[in-house]
Amino acid sequence: MLIRRPADLASSEITPRGLFERRRTFIKAAGLGSIAGAAALLGLEAGNAMAGSKLAGVRKSPFSIDEKATPFKDVTSYNNYYEFGTDKYSPAHEAHRLKTRPWTVSIEGLVRKPRSLGIEDILRLAPLEERIYRMRCVEGWSMVIPWVGFPLAALLKQVEPLGSAKFVEFQTLSDPQSMPGVKSPVLDWPYLEGLRLDEAMHPLTIMAVGLYGEELPNQNGAPLRLVVPWKYGFKGAKSIVKIRFADRAPGTAWMKAAPQEYGFYSNVNPGVDHPRWSQATERRIGEFLKRKTLMFNGYGEQVAQLYAGMDLKKFY
Repeated sequence: MLIRRPADLASSEITPRGLFERRRTFIKAAGLGSIAGAAALLGLEAGNAMAGSKLAGVRKSPFSIDEKATPFKDVTSYNNYYEFGTDKYSPAHEAHRLKTRPWTVSIEGLVRKPRSLGIEDILRLAPLEERIYRMRCVEGWSMVIPWVGFPLAALLKQVEPLGSAKFVEFQTLSDPQSMPGVKSPVLDWPYLEGLRLDEAMHPLTIMAVGLYGEELPNQNGAPLRLVVPWKYGFKGAKSIVKIRFADRAPGTAWMKAAPQEYGFYSNVNPGVDHPRWSQATERRIGEFLKRKTLMFNGYGEQVAQLYAGMDLKKFY
């Protein structure tokens, strides 16, 4: 019998604490009543903070990939959102505290027309599209998600960026009253993320306001989150409250926390291993076997030209 020490295990192979704890809840409930009752209890927990309203007028996008989407229950219950806890199952159980109305996003920095826009105004800027995108997590798992959103460029053009603007910084909500995770020093709050301006204006980059045709659940970044499908998932800033144009690359949250592990560009590159695990393969949620990781997450034909001449092992 082979016994593996904890040091031998990748984080992606360890049963998440939340799943283990809910297994104990299931066993306890089954001991008090029926298996059906216990299953209903776990189903109620898993559905917490997931229900959303249908979004009207959503059109199909030619940018969608033709792959089977990850089930809604997995997309909305297995999340990285440290403001609500580091366990993958914590966001779905904690995010109900988040109030997404009213919601205002300020856009400032190197722009001609700085503005503050309410979420209702933002939703009127461009037609909503469903875009089915591959999403790859730096920890080695992936999903296929039918986002609903609009090109980020439609929002950024509202403020007329100056010629000196080269980068875009995104700041997310940091509210200790609704987000228990920000009381932890695991990251330097508020969460900051950034893109080069040409990345931000690329047609694949969207602001998501929903998924599976419904309003974005809190645990997935409601009411407004960034989606950049050729980059690792942590680039997708959630619950955005401020956008700032700058002439220099912003210091992003994960670069500050672990600069030896996370670079500014964070493009999916199977040839550059994370210091603690390989990035050559990934496990699609819902599948048992691993698959090869695609360069730029499979979007190289659309985005590789953005990095022509760059050493993508140095600029990781």
